[in-house]
Amino acid sequence: MVFSRVIAAVLGGYALSSAFVILLAELIPGTLADAVLTATLFSFAIYTAAIIWVFSVRTATLAWGGMLFVTALCYGAAQLLKMLGGAA
Repeated sequence: MVFSRVIAAVLGGYALSSAFVILLAELIPGTLADAVLTATLFSFAIYTAAIIWVFSVRTATLAWGGMLFVTALCYGAAQLLKMLGGAA
């Protein structure tokens, strides 16, 4: 079960932080380069928080489920913003 959590932390955390960067870059006003740079800086904190969260939940199933749910939510919201023309 520890191996499953490590994989969830590494791969799931990367996917979550990437989806969060895409969403945040759509929400931050200003030039595209500034929005992406700012969002990327936040990704380090999100990735660290995701790793901590994976090892703090009770089961590996909950860790995987939570990671997939939040990642899908961020990615879906980002795609919806792109379809609507973006917030910036």
